[in-house]
Amino acid sequence: MNKAVVLLSGGLDSATTFALARSQGFAVHALSFDYGQRHRIELECATKLAERMQAVQHVIMPIDLRRFGGSALTSDVAVPKDRPIEEMSQGIPVTYVPARNTIFLSFALAWAEVLGANDIFIGVNALDYSGYPDCRPEYIEAFQNMANLATKAGVEGRQRLTIHTPLIRMTKADIIRQGLALGVDFALTTSCYDPAADGKACGRCDACLLRLKGFSEVGVADPRRYVR
Repeated sequence: MNKAVVLLSGGLDSATTFALARSQGFAVHALSFDYGQRHRIELECATKLAERMQAVQHVIMPIDLRRFGGSALTSDVAVPKDRPIEEMSQGIPVTYVPARNTIFLSFALAWAEVLGANDIFIGVNALDYSGYPDCRPEYIEAFQNMANLATKAGVEGRQRLTIHTPLIRMTKADIIRQGLALGVDFALTTSCYDPAADGKACGRCDACLLRLKGFSEVGVADPRRYVR
């Protein structure tokens, strides 16, 4: 089996991406990040998902992005609540974490070179998302081009890296359908940016509202526990 590094946040997008990589015959090495996010409950979900879906390895990398702040996810800035869906793709919200995907993909690139893996999977989405610039196809293409210039393995011709973004053109409903077809247990996932102390999702942040909209369109109840 060819090796792949899969970025696993613990959300439904990354869980579906993991399942897709497995369905394509890859031996999955899962990579998560403890970056100071207020929703650290996602790391518990990532650990359960990696075990349930039989990751070869699961690494949780500590990076303290709270030292920089600049985001509602890594500071005490309030997470926006109850925004209409149509507003979510207008402008870049305060939940954007500066350079997050660039940081994550850089770590994934380093691990892929060590593993001798030519493939990285990331669950970015350019349709039902909150306007993040590092979820766009042109960003992924640019990073892939850079990555193939940046490593010893690439220069020596031993590695030609491909960054897979299987969800990038899918709606949230399509992602949920795909995950269900692949047997993903969405009860093990969380999407909430501002969960309660007991882990229940708020049901009001952008991520929760997009998730709930997706499940509603599929006609399936969201198994995640919510505050309301």
